[in-house]
Amino acid sequence: MSPEPIIYGVIFIAVLLLVEGMYLVVFGKSIRLNSRVNRRLDLLEKGNDREQVLETLRKERAQHREGPRLPIISMISKKAAMANIAFSPKALIMVMVILTIAAFVGLTIGTGASLPVRVGMSVVMGFGAVWMWLSKKAKARMSLLEEQLPDAVELMVRSLRVGHPFSSTVNIVAQEVADPLGSEFGIIADEFAYGMEITESLNKMAETIDMQDLRFLAVAVSIQQKSGGNLAEILEGLAKVIRARFKLFRRVKAITAEAKWSGMFLSAFPILALIGINVAQPTYYDAVMETEYFIPACMVVATFLVVNYVFMKIMVNIKV
Repeated sequence: MSPEPIIYGVIFIAVLLLVEGMYLVVFGKSIRLNSRVNRRLDLLEKGNDREQVLETLRKERAQHREGPRLPIISMISKKAAMANIAFSPKALIMVMVILTIAAFVGLTIGTGASLPVRVGMSVVMGFGAVWMWLSKKAKARMSLLEEQLPDAVELMVRSLRVGHPFSSTVNIVAQEVADPLGSEFGIIADEFAYGMEITESLNKMAETIDMQDLRFLAVAVSIQQKSGGNLAEILEGLAKVIRARFKLFRRVKAITAEAKWSGMFLSAFPILALIGINVAQPTYYDAVMETEYFIPACMVVATFLVVNYVFMKIMVNIKV
């Protein structure tokens, strides 16, 4: 039995865990905040100036959107911006390099693969580990934003009904709501305090986070500012719509869960079967590999696997 396929998997899992470990080592104290406050309030409580805190949060929010436009780096930067990772773009590239070197060392020690194979697999593992880690962080952050937004809008409605101006309601949300939404509204409150139009700040936040419900909020406030009307009633209706969309999205997610897992299983099973056969009997495909049809057949199978994955993804990707 050849243990190399298992070793490859173990090395990749180790590299993936190493990313999270490095992040906790570098930023552990700053990201483990009291759950009752958000990052902006924590920075203010430490004695930082309000303008300095605003610049810090702006820089963190924009650093990954102003990086290099190389295809692979651009993909990483987009995910990093969605996840609002504390690593700077240069630090993130350094992490990828460190992970690639770690994977290469692990493959050199644990496998007998040739140098080109080790180099190629190390690069794939380094990039793949960072990509999977960022995707997980971005998905968790976006899900939390979607969950927090209806409560934040309802808090704004209650504040407006007791007589607070809209700018004060934004500041209340910034103080009462935890991250990630609390710090985002804190940026809006600080930008308004330093002279920026609140509708412009809302539009900028909606574009930065790239979430449909935030665009609805920005458009609703912008229309009310121009044409007038009862903003509390508008936002109350918007909160009901956002909450209903959120419930419908969760329902659709539950209904399509079986199809998603079926697609993942159908896409992964041939690869897992191939690895299992190679582990159980490494010489099983030796006779077939010597024929002229082996490489074309592998390319056809790989194409069908990719097509299967894409079509299964399209079938269960229902927009709400």
